[in-house]
Amino acid sequence: MNFNKSQLKGLSKDTKAVQYSHMMDFPIKVLQIGEGNFLRGFFDWMIYECNKQGHFLGSIAVTQPRPSGKGKIEEVKRQDGLYTLMLRGFHQGEKVEHTEIISVFSKVIDPYGEWMDFLALSENPALEFVVSNTTEAGLNYQPIPLEEGIPIESFPGKLTTFLYHRYLHFNGDAEKGLTMLPCELLERNGDSLKQCVLNHSRDWDLPKPFMEWVDRNNLFLNSLVDRIVTGFPANEAEKLFASWGYKDTLLNTAEPYHLWAIEGDPSIDERLPLQQSGLNVRWVKDLVPYQMRKVRILNGSHTLMAPLGILSGLEEVKQVIDHPDFNRFLSNAIEKEIIPSLPFDQNEMMLYGESVLERFKNPFVHHLLADISLNSISKFKVRLLPTLEEYHMAKGRLPDCIVRGFSGLIRFYKVHELKGSYIGKSFAGKVYVVKDDIKTIEFFKEQWLGYERGEIPLRQLIEATISNQYLWGKDLSGIPNLGNELCQYLEGMIDGNYPLKGFGQS
Repeated sequence: MNFNKSQLKGLSKDTKAVQYSHMMDFPIKVLQIGEGNFLRGFFDWMIYECNKQGHFLGSIAVTQPRPSGKGKIEEVKRQDGLYTLMLRGFHQGEKVEHTEIISVFSKVIDPYGEWMDFLALSENPALEFVVSNTTEAGLNYQPIPLEEGIPIESFPGKLTTFLYHRYLHFNGDAEKGLTMLPCELLERNGDSLKQCVLNHSRDWDLPKPFMEWVDRNNLFLNSLVDRIVTGFPANEAEKLFASWGYKDTLLNTAEPYHLWAIEGDPSIDERLPLQQSGLNVRWVKDLVPYQMRKVRILNGSHTLMAPLGILSGLEEVKQVIDHPDFNRFLSNAIEKEIIPSLPFDQNEMMLYGESVLERFKNPFVHHLLADISLNSISKFKVRLLPTLEEYHMAKGRLPDCIVRGFSGLIRFYKVHELKGSYIGKSFAGKVYVVKDDIKTIEFFKEQWLGYERGEIPLRQLIEATISNQYLWGKDLSGIPNLGNELCQYLEGMIDGNYPLKGFGQS
């Protein structure tokens, strides 16, 4: 049977596959600043799950943070606030493939064309939460003027205006404060957002009682989000649409794994029943353990694998995890070096480490090592260097996997400039591009050039590298035997030896 794409209608309330469109008639309890893939694959899915279980019974008003999001917000309107979400991957050893139409958006507003409608949302007595994902830059404070009737582009500026409008409408009612749940990948994101709101309030000479209301009667919660949302599957879309019988320009995909750690009182779950709906949401007193384990284990593994993987001719995370030597290497790094260096419950850390390795195997996530390798020096400094130092302090010896990774990192930055780009070559001569700040790349370029010309020995290159405080924020040359071990592994890599040769053999 021949398939005619033009026969398919776009997703709407009239689409037969839509099951829970009545949820969009629930009262608006959430203002969402952010129309992108992440929130639609994370928070909006969570609210949908809560509503299906009869726990939340609320809908979402969604708006875009920047004028550039106008096209996407219009697509949301065109599809009556509906979109399809596919969860694909592995969960606790089982393969998951689940598809559902998400119906949580009851109001869609472009604040740049509908500014007064946006502010009018603040008058809704049922509103309780503000959720955002505007990138880390979205929480940077920038002084801006307040002009009557003129839309404000910055997210904190929008929120300040919104809260002030609500404060005036409800005459400063202490019961009408809101709970802010920023999802931006920034430590202490709630604290940062609150400070921005108070700064705008002072800049605009807003009344002191309003600022006291913001401080006392509104919650700005720090949180940590964790889920890979892969977005629109362009290569599969037409085939999927044909099988479903409708088109969906907002089709979104994500992994099954999800975690939201929120620094707040567990009683909030009575109003936002995420945990009681069976979702992996933790209301915690301190986010530090969750942030540290993610940075050290998940992000640290990425930074450990990327340079070595690229040098070995691999392109994606899944290729690394499917490679027997690399798999063993990463498993050992996590289990025997990274986790023992963390000051938290080791069993809990091991469970998290196992979930990380399972997520790396996801056949539906094509995570490029080239993307992970961006700014690898600063990433190594934050993600892996603390493990190296703390392991050495506790054990009196260096962690072998981390040192191998460090050696691979230095070899990865063996580059030359070509047409404005910095080019390196793998062990087999395959070209790759290194992206980092110019000062960092130029340092390595000059060091490797001196080595290739015979002007400096390899040991001098290594000493110059580990003593460079600009790279690491400190001089690492005082760490016993670090230079010797780096030199040993790097000599092998320069000679063309496989970086994991002999690894795991005893």
